[in-house]
Amino acid sequence: MISLGIIEDRKEIREALVSYFKSGENIICTLAEESVEDFLSQITPEVFIDVLLLDIELPGVSGINGIYLIKEKFPDINIIIITVYEDEDKIFNALKNGASGYLLKNTPFPQIKKAIEDIQNGGAPMTPLIARKVISFFSNNKKQSIKDPLTPKEKQVVAGLIDGLSYKKIAESLGNSVETIRSHIKNIYRKLEVNSRAEIVAKSAKDAFHF
Repeated sequence: MISLGIIEDRKEIREALVSYFKSGENIICTLAEESVEDFLSQITPEVFIDVLLLDIELPGVSGINGIYLIKEKFPDINIIIITVYEDEDKIFNALKNGASGYLLKNTPFPQIKKAIEDIQNGGAPMTPLIARKVISFFSNNKKQSIKDPLTPKEKQVVAGLIDGLSYKKIAESLGNSVETIRSHIKNIYRKLEVNSRAEIVAKSAKDAFHF
């Protein structure tokens, strides 16, 4: 069972999310608050949260700044930003601060549910539009980034990981076997000194922007 937290200041959205996950399986909404401050005042080591859905525009501390505060106290929480904002600064600042996923608020609830399950399995869920922005940035950015030590094929695999594709889908798109993709990913993890898909996304954003 995945323990879910929600920080969303709009009551109707917050309550709709809580209601949706109450009626489902595999995910239980443990804590839902309207601000980062309220969330931090309620969460304790006993009130364990696996995944947090976090809005950006909040009263008091913003969601982007809240990521750092929350991860500082509870580093094992997987944070998915859920917002109306699509601009690159917010996307990469969120990833830099420790978010592992980024969804837009028009994402259907079943897809949000899948994103929560994916992130618990080492994924880095993103709305397709956001994933394209990430990939476009890496394609156009002329600065040195963490992808420099990778081979062209490994860079294609990283693009697939950032786009949220499964190993099978990456293999199909590149004309390789799943075992070959697993071998590439093992080399990518070793070269980038990471252990998960989420770390690849976060480290990519951090290093590419030279923060």
